[in-house]
Amino acid sequence: MPSLRKSRVLSAATLSGYLVRSGENEDLGAVEELMIDPETGRVQYAVLSIGSLFGFGGKLHAVPWDILRLDSDRRAFVLHADRETLQAAPAFDEENWPDFGDADWKHRIDSHYGLLPQRNAA
Repeated sequence: MPSLRKSRVLSAATLSGYLVRSGENEDLGAVEELMIDPETGRVQYAVLSIGSLFGFGGKLHAVPWDILRLDSDRRAFVLHADRETLQAAPAFDEENWPDFGDADWKHRIDSHYGLLPQRNAA
């Protein structure tokens, strides 16, 4: 008999709009976009909107995918960083997105969240 468990593969469109909460269950924002590395096919960043009303007027923040965990029961992500860290992170607005492929930008974001920069094998 086939298993009745839920699928662990979700579309990016499904995850867009999911709430993001802190480990203390505090609402922090919502997922706007997922940024995928086309060479590896892996999600690199979730772009979050915080401090906006109905998606307008707030800043956007790129959060490394590795510090988010899906809470499928609540249809939300848990961010392994506090509100202050998120609010102090480099931000951008809807009309001025960063170059997600830029190594300096990636280093700045990953350093902000306490992640070691990835190094290429020599």
